[in-house]
Amino acid sequence: MKEKTFVMLKPDAVKRKLVGKIIQRFEDKGFEILDMKMLTISRELAEEHYKEHKGKDFYERLVNFITSGRVVAMIIEGENAISTVRKMIGKTNPLEAEAGTIRGDF
Repeated sequence: MKEKTFVMLKPDAVKRKLVGKIIQRFEDKGFEILDMKMLTISRELAEEHYKEHKGKDFYERLVNFITSGRVVAMIIEGENAISTVRKMIGKTNPLEAEAGTIRGDF
């Protein structure tokens, strides 16, 4: 089933100049990038995006991190995009992410 999903390359990926390499992985997998924008996220937008985590011990660090530099926001489309993109990205904790995933490799 053709699906759309949101992907955000965070400030560390942009600062480390990994944007092209990461996008290439999605394109090599056959996904189409429908829209893409580089921006610096405002605190207000970050708080809205991560509102489900408000009150958790990592919330403030997360908001500070995501607003610390530019991000690349993308809408990606393709067959089974949601589950496939999640697998490609890897576990949230980079130390637990498997080799071959974006977080595991970068």
